[in-house]
Amino acid sequence: MEEANKPVRNKGGRPKKEVTKGQRIPIKCTSYEKMVIKAKARKAGFAVSEYLLQLGLNGQVDSKVKTLPKEVMALTSTLNHNAANLNQLAKKHNSVTDVLTPLDRVALLTLCNELKDLVTLIRNYLQ
Repeated sequence: MEEANKPVRNKGGRPKKEVTKGQRIPIKCTSYEKMVIKAKARKAGFAVSEYLLQLGLNGQVDSKVKTLPKEVMALTSTLNHNAANLNQLAKKHNSVTDVLTPLDRVALLTLCNELKDLVTLIRNYLQ
């Protein structure tokens, strides 16, 4: 009687899937055909089995590869460049022996202004 009132403990682990993919379809092909299929699957961003499954079910494969617009790539490269410059200036400022020179301070102000301009460009692009 007391055991019936006891809560069931979760054993942990991964929950069971409702529908499992346990069936296999072996195919025969040449090594060249296998290489071509692998290359096409990699280009589409899928594993070979998922690529063949999508191809068999839908007759085509929608690529997972997403490309960013050129503007976004340009902003990303500019941000990376400015981040590297800012990191160098911060390292110099935090070192014990060196202090920021007036030239470094001007460079820091220039970087801050460029970053503000980039933020404005990003906001305008996203709207």
